Amino acid sequence: MTGKVYLVGAGPGDSKLITLRAVELLEKADVVLYDRLVSKKIISMIPKKAEKIYVGRAVGDDTTHQNTTNDLMVQYAKSKKNIVRLKGGDPIIFGRGGEEAEFLKEHKIKYEIVPGITSGIGSATYAGIPLTHRRYASSVVFVTGHEDPEKKKEIVKWKNLAKSVDTIVIMMGLSRIDVICKQLIAGGMDKNTPVAVIQNGTTPKQKMIKGTVTNIAKKIKENKIIPPTNIIIGNVVNLSETIGWK
Repeated sequence: MTGKVYLVGAGPGDSKLITLRAVELLEKADVVLYDRLVSKKIISMIPKKAEKIYVGRAVGDDTTHQNTTNDLMVQYAKSKKNIVRLKGGDPIIFGRGGEEAEFLKEHKIKYEIVPGITSGIGSATYAGIPLTHRRYASSVVFVTGHEDPEKKKEIVKWKNLAKSVDTIVIMMGLSRIDVICKQLIAGGMDKNTPVAVIQNGTTPKQKMIKGTVTNIAKKIKENKIIPPTNIIIGNVVNLSETIGWK
């Protein structure tokens, strides 16, 4: 007999957007392994009886960091503990939840995956940007702006995305936005295509700046925008002027 690992999404930032299932599991947890983007309010929901372990990883950290997290999950599960692996947003949207599930399966550890609202959707909604709209966008794609550094070459084909999808949501792409926009333009995207950059989405510190694919990199520097951010590219960005509610 072993314990069970729950790969749980904590939502995009606003603590009220966490799911009832996630709260239920936190209340019953023996151990909580939590990420960097989990809000302090959500961390405060963890019962005092539970052991809290920070396993957050920032861009640039050693890639072996994930190995430590994997080992901790197995170690505690073999001690018959119930473990909540708490992640910002959704656990399997650029959250390594899929990799962790594979590792648990390989080691014969029981697990459950609990979805959460991904920041790419939550931040857009709080900014009044509908990612799809009958008049402006029939398709949306979620793309990481920061691929695994161990890959031999980039998989994301930015030039191909330029004219094949209506709305592009880029996560973890702030440091590369200038390069990304240049590739989109080279792929045929209109130079006046609107872009929104949302910092600290769904939180009281939420901030949004807007521009176009030609000037957004400059505006990011001028406004001193820093992570965490989500970047939205497409005509739906303009709708924030009429339906923005925050």
